Amino acid sequence: MGRVTVRRQVLRVTATGARTRPDSLAAEEPLETRVNGRPLAVTMRTPGSDVELAHGFLLTEGVIAHREDVSIARYCDGVDDEGRNTYNVLDIALAEGVPPPETGVERNFYTTSSCGVCGKAALDAVRLSTRFSPAADEARVSVDTLTRLPVALREAQRVFDATGGLHAAGLFTGDGRLLAAREDVGRHNAVDKVLGWALLDGRVPLTGCVLMVSGRASFELVQKAAMAGVPVLAAVSAPSSLAVDLAEEQGMTLIGFLRGDSMNVYVGRERVTTAHDTDADRAESPATPSSR
Repeated sequence: MGRVTVRRQVLRVTATGARTRPDSLAAEEPLETRVNGRPLAVTMRTPGSDVELAHGFLLTEGVIAHREDVSIARYCDGVDDEGRNTYNVLDIALAEGVPPPETGVERNFYTTSSCGVCGKAALDAVRLSTRFSPAADEARVSVDTLTRLPVALREAQRVFDATGGLHAAGLFTGDGRLLAAREDVGRHNAVDKVLGWALLDGRVPLTGCVLMVSGRASFELVQKAAMAGVPVLAAVSAPSSLAVDLAEEQGMTLIGFLRGDSMNVYVGRERVTTAHDTDADRAESPATPSSR
């Protein structure tokens, strides 16, 4: 397995002077995902949880829906100058009867660590149809629970403590219990890893769960959450306009700027409960798209 961190010498300059010291960097290496031996995509990622990453990627691209849809996942090829396996090529063999990816899933060239939809072979493949619509999910999450999630996710970011350069995604229950957290140089990779964990653990669709991300809420993250049946997506930073549109279309709750004791609920207000809510308020706001 590739290294999660890399040590480099840097010149540290401060107001008191300059000195050379070692520094830890978040590792970034390419991962080529193959399906049934055929190259499908290359993504720049932090090594680790690669099998989860591949499962999450295939789930959020609509290729698979259950862990039983994959018969085997194994590293192959990919050797360095000394003949050692780089663990940068992963082949996923689909179970018998599971159709291979459609042409629209294939990527042109590669996917960067910052964008999960760059290079789509067909633009109309960007907006996918989920098998696990979160629209009817009657989950309720209290404001008090939501305000605790950023701290809980930050405490789970072990590699971030060493490098300061990784995104994170955490999957929580409706009452704030952390189920899994993953880190990566790419936002979408961190999400794919944690959703892949959920798929392999037999938890998809993720009814009643909250997906918390350390950065902004982009279109591709909303799409990935919807593909796994996540009813609530929360981010510490801003959402994009298209992310809000897609969350509303999918019947999700989208929360941004979740910091300290404040947040913005952009759509899906009915799932967020406050101390001021009454039973009548909740009865008038069913968790359906038509309530917005």
